Amino acid sequence: MSNNNEMTFESAISRIEEIVALLEGNQVTLNDSIKLFEEGTRLTSFCLEQLDNAKQKITELNKEQL
Repeated sequence: MSNNNEMTFESAISRIEEIVALLEGNQVTLNDSIKLFEEGTRLTSFCLEQLDNAKQKITELNKEQL
């Protein structure tokens, strides 16, 4: 996966979906499963950070409207 400066929320979600499909398919080794899980965890953190940033921006915009 590209570095976080190039990653978008949508691309991270797409990759998480791919990882879930691979893990659910039971076609990867234990070692590869662990690596995929680690990648998924990093991507999930990235997505949560992006959602938090969006929430903060919306909160700020709402305050400006009042």
